[in-house]
Amino acid sequence: MKFEDFNLSKCADGLLPAIVQDATTLKVLMLGYMNAEAFERSVETGCVTFWSRTRKTLWTKGETSGNYLHIKEMYADCDADTLLIKAEPSGPTCHRGTTACFDTPEDEGFVRKLGEIIRKRHEQMPEGSYTTRLFLKGAPEIAKKVGEECTECVIEAIGGNRDRFIYEASDVFYHLLVLMEQQGCCIADIERELSLRHFQDTSKA
Repeated sequence: MKFEDFNLSKCADGLLPAIVQDATTLKVLMLGYMNAEAFERSVETGCVTFWSRTRKTLWTKGETSGNYLHIKEMYADCDADTLLIKAEPSGPTCHRGTTACFDTPEDEGFVRKLGEIIRKRHEQMPEGSYTTRLFLKGAPEIAKKVGEECTECVIEAIGGNRDRFIYEASDVFYHLLVLMEQQGCCIADIERELSLRHFQDTSKA
């Protein structure tokens, strides 16, 4: 992808709008603008860099706060006049100290965030962590725990206890995410499988 591939005739002041999205949670973090130099620096450094329309200069997000946006993927939209950047934030994105510049719910995309937290627990294995203890016990014990939580979830569903069902279902999600990490897979793998099934079923309709 090159800056000259974009259709800048549709862009105000010849600047390319760039939407930044959390690569893990998919939460939309912010909107900024790029000129050719900002785009090229972003590609070169792997950190999102914008063109400041007020200060008329380049600025790398996080250069003063340390909360950089590390680029994972970039996509042009269908008209080639907007850029989508999937990035890994190293801290709050907004100058207010919030996760994003948009005031969407903070728990948005938290299941994916939890999956990332579990991945890091598996990588670092910190002492005293319940997640660490599960990983040390291995697949049989983690799978057993998933089964136990599923049974409790079913019991609450049959009993019509909505609040308890949500509580137990949350336990199922957590332990299943741990088992998925132990098995070397993630939410994206499950999404791909479900998507494949969906489109196969659609093609047969």
